[in-house]
Amino acid sequence: MTVYVDDHRAPYGRMKMCHMVADSDAELHAMADRIGVARRHYQGDHYDVCWSKRALAIKAGAVGVRLRTLGCMRLLRRQRGTRAYPALDEVLAWQREPMPNPRSTTP
Repeated sequence: MTVYVDDHRAPYGRMKMCHMVADSDAELHAMADRIGVARRHYQGDHYDVCWSKRALAIKAGAVGVRLRTLGCMRLLRRQRGTRAYPALDEVLAWQREPMPNPRSTTP
């Protein structure tokens, strides 16, 4: 199992925030405890963490991903109906596939 942190920099006051996710709540909470993130920042399936905590998470073993990659991971996970995130190499390959044109008349 892996903890992921994205590279999003959403402004929250003077801080820049990003998202931290994991396959299990136990693993996610353990990482939050390890890097000093309070439970009040838990959003039901992820933590909102400030940019400096992102660096600590990566130092503690989390995998840094782009916001778009994390979005694709969440989409694939939802489509499969599982709690586990797909492997990162699978997501990156899926991102490279051409998207179908919804206006195309050919199958």
